[in-house]
Amino acid sequence: MEYYLDPELAAMFAGGFPRSDLADLATARKNSAAAREGLPGYESQRGISVTDVVLPGYQRDDGVAGRLYRPAGVGGPLPALIYLFGGAFALGSIDAIDGRARQIVDRIDVTVLSVAYRLAPENPYPAALDDAYAALLWLSGAPDVDPARVGVLGESAGGGLAAALALATRDRGGPRLIAQFLDAPTVDDRLTSRSIRTLTDVPVWQPRNSLYSWSYYLRGTAEPGAAYVPIYAAPARAPIEALAGLPPAYVTSYEVDPTRDEGLDYALSLIRAGVPTELHHYPGAVHVTHSIPGTAIGARMTDDRLGAIGRLLTPGAFVAVVSAS
Repeated sequence: MEYYLDPELAAMFAGGFPRSDLADLATARKNSAAAREGLPGYESQRGISVTDVVLPGYQRDDGVAGRLYRPAGVGGPLPALIYLFGGAFALGSIDAIDGRARQIVDRIDVTVLSVAYRLAPENPYPAALDDAYAALLWLSGAPDVDPARVGVLGESAGGGLAAALALATRDRGGPRLIAQFLDAPTVDDRLTSRSIRTLTDVPVWQPRNSLYSWSYYLRGTAEPGAAYVPIYAAPARAPIEALAGLPPAYVTSYEVDPTRDEGLDYALSLIRAGVPTELHHYPGAVHVTHSIPGTAIGARMTDDRLGAIGRLLTPGAFVAVVSAS
């Protein structure tokens, strides 16, 4: 299938691109860790306090590791953001998003907590979701955090977890999220969208790995695409009426991305459920392009995201109005 890339990305991938293989998970993890080592550090323009923390687990004795970022010298209480890394539910770490977490705090007066949630298949659903929920419980009661201004940001599989967290905390009667930022969210285990079927050999993410990703995550719950998969595992399974009342959303999708359509479809479902939703679709972009350093399109995506974080972590971003008719 022919597809179009942003000129900078086309030049970057002109000589070919690496292909991941989640069938060999040990090698995939080794390659993922090596790629993290090559990431450039982020040079902040102001002081940032960075602290590794261990949070109480949710319904378990073991704690959840995390990393807390705060702007130095800025008094609280501040709004706060839970940050969930991507990695197909089986890869990734808080180290991979360290630079992006620092950038958020550098440019916005906000506390960021990145969560080292447990990975599948060793810890399948609902382990990662429970760890995200434990982070929300802890952060909502943390010193110098405004509990009325806590949001969640996730990328790829982390975007799916962020969407699931918004559903779970509402249904558990937990702390209320003020916003959800879903970046290329992995939310549908059925793997039937047009983009997952047609964008079979594109940079960054290849759909042949999606079945492995979901199989690892759903191990012990269901096979991907089975008749029943919980909405807290695959939020795209939720009927429209089950999405009503969720926090405002900012959804990002990328044109040359096999996960594109499930993110677009989920955003439309949120809109149809009456959830205030801002959808940004980037033509010529590959999966999580903003994480590729040194491109103008990535910088534009980052600016768009930071602007949304600043807006949506502010109470009163939307006002409910009841029609008189």
